[in-house]
Amino acid sequence: MAAPHPAEAFAGHTFDGILFDLDGTLIDSRIALERAWGRWAAEERIDLFQLQGSHGMPAAEIVARLLPAPRVEAALARIVRYEETDTDGVVARPGSHEALAALPHGTAALVTSCTRVLAAARAGAARLTLPSAVVTFDDVTRGKPAPDPFLAGAAALGLDPSRCLVVEDAPAGLTGARAAGCATLAVDGTHHLDELDADAAVPDLSHLRFEAGPGGVRLLAAAASATRG
Repeated sequence: MAAPHPAEAFAGHTFDGILFDLDGTLIDSRIALERAWGRWAAEERIDLFQLQGSHGMPAAEIVARLLPAPRVEAALARIVRYEETDTDGVVARPGSHEALAALPHGTAALVTSCTRVLAAARAGAARLTLPSAVVTFDDVTRGKPAPDPFLAGAAALGLDPSRCLVVEDAPAGLTGARAAGCATLAVDGTHHLDELDADAAVPDLSHLRFEAGPGGVRLLAAAASATRG
C-alpha cells in the first residue's frame, strides 16, 4: 500500500530543507537513460535484466558490479560519455518548476547520483533551474544507497539532516535518506508508489505545494494551497 499524501503525513510539521533527487523526481530522463544504457549493455554483451533495480545508483557502482575490474574504467568512461551527450527527450516532470520556485535560497538542494556534468546537461535539456546547492556523485565517496549524499546535501545547506525532507523516486535513494535521518517523500517516477517505502507519497510534485514561512517549509495539498490568498 502506498504511503499517505504529505499533507496528511506531515500535518503540522515543517522542514528546514528539501533535498531533491533529479532523474525520475524533478525530470523524466527515462528515454535518454534507456537509450544510453541499452547501447552500452549491447556493447558489453550484458543482459538488460542485470540492470534491473539499479536506478538511482551511481553509474560507477553499476559498472563495477557488472564487469570484471580490468574492464571497468573503459566501460565507465563510455557510459558516462553516452549519458552526457544524449539528452534528447529529457523533460521536467509536472510540478518541478513550481516546487523549486517556491523554495527560498538556502532551503533546497539537489542530491543526485549523476556526475556534475550530467546533472547540468539533463537539467538544461529540461529547462530546469537547479538550486545553488548541488551534491553529485563527484562530491561523495559512497553514493546512494549510502547516506553520504544526503548528509552532504544537508551540510551544503548548513542544516541538521533530521530537519530535512528527501524527495525521491527510487529504493536506493529512499534507503540512503532514511540512513541519513531524513524524512522521506516518494514520487512515482521509475517505480510504482506501492513499491517504495517512504513516509509520504505523491504521483508527482504537481500534487502538492511547498509553502515557506518563518517556521520552515510546510507541505500542502495542491488544491488546498491553491485556495489560500
